Order: sequence, then C-alpha cells, then structure tokens
Amino acid sequence: MSILPQHHHNHHTTIIRRHRHHRIYCAATTPIRTTPKPEPLVINTTPLITPPKSNDPSLKSTWSHRAWVATGCTTVLASLASSVVGSANEHMWIEPILSGFVGYLFADLGSGVYHWGIDNYGDASTPVFGTQIDAFQGHHKWPWTITKREFANNLHALARVITYSVLPLDLMLHDQPVAMGFVGMASGCIMFSQQFHAWAHGTKSKLPPVVVALQDAGVLVSRPQHAAHHRPPYNNNYCIVSGVWNQVLDENKVFEALEMVLFFKLGIRPRSWSEPNSDWTEETEEAKDDPPTTMTIF
Repeated sequence: MSILPQHHHNHHTTIIRRHRHHRIYCAATTPIRTTPKPEPLVINTTPLITPPKSNDPSLKSTWSHRAWVATGCTTVLASLASSVVGSANEHMWIEPILSGFVGYLFADLGSGVYHWGIDNYGDASTPVFGTQIDAFQGHHKWPWTITKREFANNLHALARVITYSVLPLDLMLHDQPVAMGFVGMASGCIMFSQQFHAWAHGTKSKLPPVVVALQDAGVLVSRPQHAAHHRPPYNNNYCIVSGVWNQVLDENKVFEALEMVLFFKLGIRPRSWSEPNSDWTEETEEAKDDPPTTMTIF
C-alpha cells in the first residue's frame, strides 16, 4: 500500500471587511410656541375703600354719642368749678390760673404725641386704639370728612376717655383748686381737640368769626399750620389744640428721633418713612367718585 503523500492545502481565507458608513439622522421636534393674542388690560377703577358720603349715617350723631359728650362736659365742668370755688375760698387766683395754662400747654403737647403715634404705628386690628388709628388713616385719605361729622359724633370717643379718667380725679382732688385747674383745662382741651381739628379743616368764610379770631391769635391751631401736616413728608405739625408745640418739636426733630429709637430697638418702621402713597393722597370732596387728585388745604 503506497502511501501517497498528503498535500496539505492551506486555504487562506481573506476576510474583506467592508466598512459601511451608516448615517444616522436624528430628528428633533421643537414645539412652536405661539404668542397668545394680547387681551386688553382692564383696570378696575373702583376703590377698595370708598369715602363716606356727606349724608352717610357714620357721620351722624347718635343718642349714645350725645350722652357721652354730655357726661364728658359735665366731668370737665366739675373740675373747673372745683378749682374756681376752691380758689375763692382760699383767696388765691394766680396759682390756679397758671396751672390751667400749663394744662392747656400739656393738652397741645399730648395731642401731638398721640396724633404722631396713631398716624405712624398700628392698624385697625390694634387693640384699644384700632378704631382711632383706622379713623385717622381714613382722615388722611379724605380729610374733608371731618368737617361733615356732627359735633357729638366727632367728640364722643374722647369724651368717653375723659369721663373714665377725670371723674376719679374730681372725686379725689376736689378740694385742691390748683390741681383741679390743671385737670379741668387739660381734659377740656383734649376732649375738644377733635373739634379744633375740624375747624382747622374748615373754610374761613364758613367758620364762626370768634373761631377765626382765635385761630389767627394762635389760641387754636390755625388752618395754614395744620394744612402743612397734610402735605409731604407728612411728619410734622402733629399738635392740634393750639399748635404752639409744633415749631419746637419739628425744629428739634423730636418725633424723628423717637422714630429712630423705635426702629433700632424694635425694628418698627413708621408710615412717614414710606409715605406718601395712595392711602395718603388726598381726595377732594367734589372728586370723591373720580380718580384721586392731590389737593392743598388752606
């Protein structure tokens, strides 16, 4: 058996790799934002808080108001009567008169401090003083309304305070004419300060001649002096009895110093730092149904 040589055939397989370039297309769909058709801007010109009408019931006096004013006046007159009777019995007049004058000055100063406080701090929700704060803020918006308030309506709140605070003093100090002179004059001026305030907003031709004479003499706060309180920057001329303290307090920046103390100690900002705004823009009586207009009161 012949052995045939075996031929080993090496098959070289050539692998040809063909690189195919695939193009990949990425399609991204971008949404097209359409601009909506603008709608006309509608501005509601109706004020959130409307001024009271001249015949508004809130400006009228009630029998409760009249009763409180009568009680307050009685309390004040009791103080003054005790002073007069005691002075006559003790034959002294200078001291009670001087104490009455001091009470008059004290009332003007007190009205300024109180007016500054409720103008700049608190709101309608503030305990005890909320009603007064709300009323004074409304007064800055519509100052003419104070001239429309009836007498007892304007004074009853202060008359109530005077009754509760002065009546005990009348009972305890009735035999001390000097003290009663101070109490009677101070409490009387404080109670009537809102009426003096109303006269300061009145028209000269419509005021009683005696009131105009007292204003011109500086006994009562004058119209031009108080008008400055209702002009920017709304941080001066707070006193509303005679206004005699206004110049002293404003020139020495007493209230501005107090505001700084309260701000750094308690972090409370007064309204006068951010005013004027629409809440303090005065509105004329004639234009109370129209957009607010700025006015100057003389």
